[in-house]
Amino acid sequence: MGSALAEGLRNASWCAPEELCVSVRRAESIPALAERLEGVAISVGLPTEGVDASTGAVICVKPDYAESVATQLAAAKFTRVLSVVAGLSCARLEAAFPGPVAVVRSMPNTPVLIGRGVTAIAGGSRVTSDDLAWAESILSAVGTVVRVTERQIDAVTGLSGPMPAYLYLVIEALIEAGVHQGLAHDVSRQLVVDSFVGSALLLAETGLSPEELRAQVTSPGGTTAAGLRVLESRAVRSAFLETVAAAAERSRQMGR
Repeated sequence: MGSALAEGLRNASWCAPEELCVSVRRAESIPALAERLEGVAISVGLPTEGVDASTGAVICVKPDYAESVATQLAAAKFTRVLSVVAGLSCARLEAAFPGPVAVVRSMPNTPVLIGRGVTAIAGGSRVTSDDLAWAESILSAVGTVVRVTERQIDAVTGLSGPMPAYLYLVIEALIEAGVHQGLAHDVSRQLVVDSFVGSALLLAETGLSPEELRAQVTSPGGTTAAGLRVLESRAVRSAFLETVAAAAERSRQMGR
């Protein structure tokens, strides 16, 4: 997610490349990132020069490393942080700082890489409207941003955060289904992928509900009705409810 966000920001011209700095844990990561992030400074460890009240940091690491990184940020005198760490509360990051710090917690998804991500943000105990605006300016450069309460972030982590993976699994299955019905793999892939894109745009641009659009496709006794009947009999709707619930609960567990 960190590299996707950095590349998305660079491609969106959110700021000049030289105004971005990417810190990595391992030096062997640098060559591949440097190729993707031309003009962006990449180093092991955090910068210590030029950090002032207007300098912000984005934490994009696995939860196991987040509090250690927060401690390093505190030592470097950062006072504004945007967290892209699943399951970790603002309070836990705030505790790593000896003084006041503005922590904004977020949950984006990987389409930020092409500027079509969606991210929810929530502020910690010392966050101001300016801090939220700063975080939103970063994340809106690579997609849409929704403000929620921190209590709702775990639900977002179960829903939109991993949603690309959910959809890719559905797409894989439908492509395979087309192949099983005699279509060439590349033909089946094009039919499925383009149908997903077109259907999403139709939903976004018409303003109609999913239920209304589904009804428009479903003729009584027709082929679509036959297919939907199988999906409902296999409890696909229930499976998605349980999927999101499981991911949200895992996010809650990670934050304890």
